[in-house]
Amino acid sequence: MDQILQWVLFPGIVITLALSLLFSLKSRRSKEPRTRGINTARMNISMGFMLLFFASVQLFYSAESTLRIIIGAIFIVIGLFNLFAGFRNLSAYSSRGQEEAHRP
Repeated sequence: MDQILQWVLFPGIVITLALSLLFSLKSRRSKEPRTRGINTARMNISMGFMLLFFASVQLFYSAESTLRIIIGAIFIVIGLFNLFAGFRNLSAYSSRGQEEAHRP
C-alpha cells in the first residue's frame, strides 16, 4: 500500500507544484486582466490539489500522532478553500469572457 501511495502522491505533488509555478508566472506577466484572473484561478486550483496531496502524505505515511493529524486537517481545509476559490474565479472570468465575445 505504501508503494502505491508513493507512486501517486509524490508525482502529484511535483506536477501540481510545477503547474502552480507556471500559472503564477503567466499571471504575473499578463497585461490583460481577464487572462491574469484566469491564470490566477488555475494557480489556486493547482495549489488546492497540491495541499490535498500534502495532507494525504501527512495522514497516510506517518505514525499517527496528534500533531500530524492537525497539520493534515489544516492542509485539507486550506486546500479545499483554494479549490473552491479557484473554481469560482475561473467560472466568473470565463463567463465574463463569453459575455465580451457575444457583444457586437
